[in-house]
Amino acid sequence: MTHQTDRADHAVPAHLRPSATFDAATIHEIQRAAATGLYDIRGGGAKRRLPHFDDLLFLGASMSRYPLEGYRESCGTDVVLGARHGAYPLHLDVPVTIAGMSFGALSGRAKEALGRGASEVGTSTTTGDGGMTAEERGQSKHLVYQYLPSRYGMNPDHLRQADAIEVVLGQGAKPGGGGMLLGQKISERVAGMRTLPQGIDQRSACRHPDWTGPDDLTIKIQELREITDGEKPIYVKVGASRTYYDVKLAVHAGADVVVVDGMQGGTAATQEVFIEHVGIPTLAAIPQAVQALQELGVHRHADGVQLVVSGGIRTGADVAKAMALGADAVAIGTAALVALGDNAPRWADDYAALGTAPGYWDDYQDGTDPAGICTQDDTLAARLDPVEGGRRVANYLRVLTMEAQTIARACGKAHVRHLEPEDLVALTVESAAMARVPLAGTSWIPGAGIASGAPGGW
Repeated sequence: MTHQTDRADHAVPAHLRPSATFDAATIHEIQRAAATGLYDIRGGGAKRRLPHFDDLLFLGASMSRYPLEGYRESCGTDVVLGARHGAYPLHLDVPVTIAGMSFGALSGRAKEALGRGASEVGTSTTTGDGGMTAEERGQSKHLVYQYLPSRYGMNPDHLRQADAIEVVLGQGAKPGGGGMLLGQKISERVAGMRTLPQGIDQRSACRHPDWTGPDDLTIKIQELREITDGEKPIYVKVGASRTYYDVKLAVHAGADVVVVDGMQGGTAATQEVFIEHVGIPTLAAIPQAVQALQELGVHRHADGVQLVVSGGIRTGADVAKAMALGADAVAIGTAALVALGDNAPRWADDYAALGTAPGYWDDYQDGTDPAGICTQDDTLAARLDPVEGGRRVANYLRVLTMEAQTIARACGKAHVRHLEPEDLVALTVESAAMARVPLAGTSWIPGAGIASGAPGGW
């Protein structure tokens, strides 16, 4: 009898049919839960298949549209973030930014490398939870300071040193929930910055301690403006769930920029049940956010509110599709770490010793990342050269930008922000309904014009 192998330690008879509901991974999780009595904590983002940017296609110019010649006609990529109230908005050369990832989750060298890479191409990076490191500030031309519910490492002087402030109300991987930083990653330096005991697990709060409703956000934004003399643009970041309402409330509270993070976004560590079962896909969140901004009259105006989208951005095509749906810029996290060298094949033996392999992130919350990026182990961290890592990140950001430009030119656009929903079609009914663009080969947008109880209506 022939056999098929699903694990290295045993074979499964070929005639046995696996269950779609109780597959091998599900059975393993049930067995793990039964043995330990603990829920699973892991890093990374959702692994389940979700409608995403791959389910959309661009309608390139041919006869009815006039394409731009890539070698002779320019296509702009610059973006201004935070001009609504901020005295000094961020002027970025490319519309791809680095999302918030903390020192603690990442090594100091990794934070420095991200700053170097972002600065080389003229874009911004973001601190994440746990405060600002000297390396990151020193190497970042544009640095956004995250103001989180935990208040870990919060320093008024650092608020003033930042170029913008991002008030984090939620994250795509865990809207409504807080994250974790396991004790093995709380080194002496991390503990000192966060005022925590060294080596003890830390759980971040799921809401701000002085937050009881939307009106409190207005007060908080006013306080932050007073602390920084009104010079810093204020971002508000929400995890994609009730996006339409959340964006409207953020704008009413005074946000200059709204960041919407879809459930494909990663996280340092949280419950797997959160990562896979809470939130909505990035593709579904963008049109809701855009509709909210349009109804308030602040979408893509010179003094309006900019929309930054994150959660699963990987390629220049993803960048272009997010912008065609209405984003002004995007933010990358997991992809930036891969560009730095995470999951590099040269560390395959070390990954195998951990029971994992290049291309998987399940146990990075343990601080054992062989590439020296998601760790506080000095020996592992020393494997990462921040100068070389910064160069890799810069190269990756340039490629994303050039790919987005290539698509924009093919659609006849002289700037990537000129891309629009009309340039897109969908491959599936689900993606057409979520993105609110026609199913390919038809003029049908599922749900369009039908009265419904959906947030914002269609």
